Amino acid sequence: MRQKSGQQKPSADKAIKDIRRSTRKSYSAEEKIRIVLEGLRGEDSIAALCRREGIAESMYYTWSKEFLEAGKRRLAGDTARAATTDEVKALRREARDLKEVVAEQTLELRLLKKSMIGDGDAEE
Repeated sequence: MRQKSGQQKPSADKAIKDIRRSTRKSYSAEEKIRIVLEGLRGEDSIAALCRREGIAESMYYTWSKEFLEAGKRRLAGDTARAATTDEVKALRREARDLKEVVAEQTLELRLLKKSMIGDGDAEE
């Protein structure tokens, strides 16, 4: 009997972890910024803020570090940033369209060259 309960425990633990993972709250960038700014104001302790928001203190400090590093880079003049998915899709679409134009022009140029060479051969 002990083996059966031992075998069931890992699956039960896995089920619980899966449920927690699927019900975990995801925070938008705006929510993260709001929470970090609230912590920086210092009106409440970080521990109290984290309890109220339902996040681990380590998560708060990670967000805070990322927030401050991004601000530091921006103030230093580094304007490069990661492209959003929509921007990447638009850039890929534009690159594809430009490649099509180049291919069409290359084909037209080859046809024009062939027709000029063909005309020159006929006259000689």
